[in-house]
Amino acid sequence: MKESQALPETEPEPRPYGPGLEAIFDVVHRLRAPDGCPWDREQTHDSLKPYLLEETYEVLEAIESRDDARLRDELGDLLLQVAMHAEIASQENRFDAAAVSEAAAAKMVARHPHVFGDVEVANAEEVLRNWEHRKIADARAAGRESESVLDRVPRTLPALAWALNLQKRAARVGFDYADAGSSAAAIAEEASELAAAGPGEEAFVELGDLLFGLVALARKLKVNPEDALRVAGQRFAKRFAMVEARVRAEGRELSEVSSQDMVAMWQELK
Repeated sequence: MKESQALPETEPEPRPYGPGLEAIFDVVHRLRAPDGCPWDREQTHDSLKPYLLEETYEVLEAIESRDDARLRDELGDLLLQVAMHAEIASQENRFDAAAVSEAAAAKMVARHPHVFGDVEVANAEEVLRNWEHRKIADARAAGRESESVLDRVPRTLPALAWALNLQKRAARVGFDYADAGSSAAAIAEEASELAAAGPGEEAFVELGDLLFGLVALARKLKVNPEDALRVAGQRFAKRFAMVEARVRAEGRELSEVSSQDMVAMWQELK
């Protein structure tokens, strides 16, 4: 019987990128090279905006899924967008990925004197207040004397997130309700004004005030209104699907069921 011979070990195929964090930046550099990918070479900051927004939302979904593998992949896709924007700027001799990283690190060090300096803070809320005042000082030093605390909240955010961030920024400099009770009282007042409002513009304005007040109450209760509304929507969709299933089980269509009967089914299924 012949002795089995071990197969010769094959050399691993060389990878076109370095180890660790630099890997995706190496790949993007190659994709954007003159002999790289035609699609990647055509991209601009503006053309990539929809992908950046999409990847951000996919990261949020991955966080909610509590799936580590999915979160790792989605964070990688988001990092790809960072690498693309940095590479585009580098090719135009404006700045590169290293400058992006160093600027972010310097900013974080400057805004955390309680970690990198000798400033003492009592809690996380004081950290946020100090952060906001430091950003105001930075704006003044850069000559932006008229810049508002609220100017740094992107207007392109969805309305609910925009309202929440406007309130957070104002609260960090002391403009806020004293407690959840005060916020709830303001909501009751806004609800009364909405109920008494006439149609059209008046109702539009009062409804906006009421929604803004609800965001404030959510903030005081330390509830993210975006998450709460999304979960409420999911709960509604699930229960309505159960109503639909009940109707089908009875051999009927929704168009054949009265609103009162549907509401009654809804209450039973709750």
